[in-house]
Amino acid sequence: MFEQVKAVILDSLSCEPEDITMEARLVEDLEADSLDAVELNMALEEALGYSVADEELQNMKTVGDIVRYLEAHQG
Repeated sequence: MFEQVKAVILDSLSCEPEDITMEARLVEDLEADSLDAVELNMALEEALGYSVADEELQNMKTVGDIVRYLEAHQG
């Protein structure tokens, strides 16, 4: 799941592949703003068929938070 999320983040945000780790913080490390978060969520839904509830998305601070959420809520 991490590799899939990483690929979507690479397509959605302007960051380097080595910057995307489970511990990478979306705002501080990957420089995502609120608009980026919305676009990232739409890209995840399109690429993986899963979407993160808006209220949950606000609580996600790291790439790992997204991966764990999607793993817990898939299928």
